[in-house]
Amino acid sequence: MSGPSYQELMARKAGIVKASTGLDYSKYATGALAFDYEKLLADTGYDIDTVREVQAQTAVGNTPLVELKNITELVRALAEPGKGAQIFLKDEAANPSGSFKDRRASLSAHEASKRGYAGVAVATSGNYGAAVASQAAKAGLRCVVVQEAFDSEGVAQPEIAEKTRACEGYGAEVIRLSVGPELFYVFLKVLEETGYFNASLYSPYSILGIETLGHELVMQVRESARRIPDVVIVTHAGGGNLTGTARGMRKAGAADTQVVAASVDLSGLHMASDRDFNRKSFTTGHTGFSMPFTTWPDRADVPRSAARPLRYMDRFVTVSQGEVFYATEVLAELEGLQRGPAGNTSLAAAFSIARGLDEDRIVVVQETEYTGAGKHPLAQLNLARELGIAVARGDPRGNRPGERIVIPQHPWQIEAVEVDLDRVRRSYLGHAMESLPEGARLSETDLEFLVAETRASRSTVEEVMNEFAGERR
Repeated sequence: MSGPSYQELMARKAGIVKASTGLDYSKYATGALAFDYEKLLADTGYDIDTVREVQAQTAVGNTPLVELKNITELVRALAEPGKGAQIFLKDEAANPSGSFKDRRASLSAHEASKRGYAGVAVATSGNYGAAVASQAAKAGLRCVVVQEAFDSEGVAQPEIAEKTRACEGYGAEVIRLSVGPELFYVFLKVLEETGYFNASLYSPYSILGIETLGHELVMQVRESARRIPDVVIVTHAGGGNLTGTARGMRKAGAADTQVVAASVDLSGLHMASDRDFNRKSFTTGHTGFSMPFTTWPDRADVPRSAARPLRYMDRFVTVSQGEVFYATEVLAELEGLQRGPAGNTSLAAAFSIARGLDEDRIVVVQETEYTGAGKHPLAQLNLARELGIAVARGDPRGNRPGERIVIPQHPWQIEAVEVDLDRVRRSYLGHAMESLPEGARLSETDLEFLVAETRASRSTVEEVMNEFAGERR
């Protein structure tokens, strides 16, 4: 590819990001590690009422909350007497491009238009590209989507091909790349050459746009059931979905509601591996994103990610690919809702979590996504078979990412697996120590920041950081 070298472009990264977001991230630094997170969000000038007004102009948000009566009945039939929480689903497929990511894209498109940018650009292989393209079309902006689309053999997952068609259908230019490190280079090059707005998944505009989702679902449950939800389960990838939803819930008065992150277990597969790229049947909502972004959020296309998931999750669980495919089938056949598999990650977790709660408890599955030919489980499973991955019915504990997908034979076999949050916190603190400049010392502000980031005690943070410091010496 012609153009500046990787090193030349990276040397200009800070200036490119500043020009493409209108944000000077350096002014929010308050310590060697710490930054003023709330000020970064507040300086956008958007509160939740303003965000709601912006989204209403493009038919984003105000999606229905659906009581899953038949699935609740099924869960109760499998549970002990008196157990089996009532399950609701927030149907985000009702948004213009068919996912909650319209909420993320709405503010970026609005801000780009307000600031006079000619267009928006985004790097994503997922639903977000379609959301940005849709919102850009509504705002009269041009749009470029840089998409990691296929492996070195030119093979693309059917879901990614589906999303390419969606982006192009909304009028976006799509630059399709093979898996590898060139994605960020090409994206920076696009931003520099076009002067477009960076509609990053990790900008404050993206996170503030999702706050309306958390706020809505609390208010809808309160209206329907005269109470707030007990548990909200969020499909978790890069952390923005969970962060924005939890923040919106708190603003609606649901600070005590348990927030559960749910991801598809793809352990053992490397997301940047050419071999593994198509051996994962899910392009989002999986541990290949959720683990690294939870343990270090700032591995993003902006200097400071506004998605800080560890600040907001009370539990973190995983489910297998087969369990999510099964939940997708159950949703269609019992509730008449055909929705894309990735968004049903949290639904699969709900089968397990609701089963252990009292009947008077309320569980909300926080989002759905649209479905289509490329997103349908059959398309994903057919590609898996072509790659030599075994697909079988049986005990999902026999699932092996990249080798075997096991679809449950019975709903009681669905069992969410707990992730040890203490280990995740320790990993985060290890990354924090690695990013500490040579010779720098942690200030009081830094320690307070790390406590807020990990929700660990001050003594725990100090103990772990001192341990890592000893290992560096």
